Amino acid sequence: MVVRIRSGKSIKGAINYNEKKVNEGKAELIAAKSYAKDLINLNFHEKLNRLQQLADLNTRAETNCLHVSLNFDISESHSNEKLEAIAEAYMEGIGFGKQPYLVYHHSDAAHQHIHIVSTNIQRDGKRISMHNLGRVQSEKTRKEIEVNFKLVKAGDKLQNYNQPLRPVNLTKVQYGKSATKQAISNIVNQVVSQYKFASLPELNAILKLYNVTADRGAEQTRMFEKGGLQYSLVDEKGNKVGVPIKASSIYNKPTLKELEKKFTVNEKAKQSLRQQLKDKLDSVLAKSKDRNGITNALQQLKIDIVWRNNVDNFLYGVTYIDHYSKTVFNGSELGKEYSAAALREVYKKQTTEVQPGQITPTPRIGESAELTIGSNKENLFDELTRRSSSFDNQLPYELKKKRRRKQRKI
Repeated sequence: MVVRIRSGKSIKGAINYNEKKVNEGKAELIAAKSYAKDLINLNFHEKLNRLQQLADLNTRAETNCLHVSLNFDISESHSNEKLEAIAEAYMEGIGFGKQPYLVYHHSDAAHQHIHIVSTNIQRDGKRISMHNLGRVQSEKTRKEIEVNFKLVKAGDKLQNYNQPLRPVNLTKVQYGKSATKQAISNIVNQVVSQYKFASLPELNAILKLYNVTADRGAEQTRMFEKGGLQYSLVDEKGNKVGVPIKASSIYNKPTLKELEKKFTVNEKAKQSLRQQLKDKLDSVLAKSKDRNGITNALQQLKIDIVWRNNVDNFLYGVTYIDHYSKTVFNGSELGKEYSAAALREVYKKQTTEVQPGQITPTPRIGESAELTIGSNKENLFDELTRRSSSFDNQLPYELKKKRRRKQRKI
């Protein structure tokens, strides 16, 4: 069993997320601990108010919402009664046994999993500390539950319960409907939570690999001035398609304000991984001298390189995305030798270098007629004769005319 804990200050957001899944037929409410009514008779406001009333007893608490997901092995299939018992044992083990909570059984993934929503504010207004909750109480409780309920242990199978990130299939998404929001939300939530990026362009470098982009709008727009942000699907050419989704409408709320907090934290976290990436790049750049060679070699090391060209196909920037360390660096940030300017020099040098047996293009009239010949002497005669004929072809028509013989008068 794998446990994921999310703490926050929006009980309504957590409940709303699960209720939407219920409305879509992808989840069901299977337990409501310490609620006065039966499950069938509970409406949305009653589910929310029971927890919100407790949270309102402590307005100073910055965190008042607990949202936990318990994920089971793909080979397991448990009844709702067993899932409810597992949820009760877990909440008891982490010190939330006396708190009211809701349990939702989700069916929107390949593996079986449940979500639990509660609050850490108690009846007397005191809060239950969630500091190191995942590393201490939760980890101990998880291992006990795996033994007591005979579950597949998390360490027995090295699985990633999140579906692997893949580009959004644009042909399967119905633009303007819930599928668009779900597709964008899945990509954004995983990228924001896993990768270390220190700016919006760096975030977009990753998102565009999966056909998504974050957009602030033009500088003169009201959205830009108010610090708004929205996410859109993009096609292979980078054109936006479908209806954009507001950042505030996504469950984890990856708004510009929240992202800017991550920028500062991620900038420090990236520095310890800088040298690791540079070592990998050195091993590739020393061998590969063209764009395709560099791109393919880096992909073998789980690194994507984003080439940024202008309308004139001039390379003005590169960004490196290391999927192993989950970091993003601009080339100039790593050093001059990894920048776009350095790579342009490599290409320039490569195109001017003469390979054995190769000659330079034939100069036009008015240009230097100096001939550079490769080291293959066997081709000397062919090269000279080929150049001679090529040079003749460039003579003006008047010079190529044959003189007409004058007839001798008798």
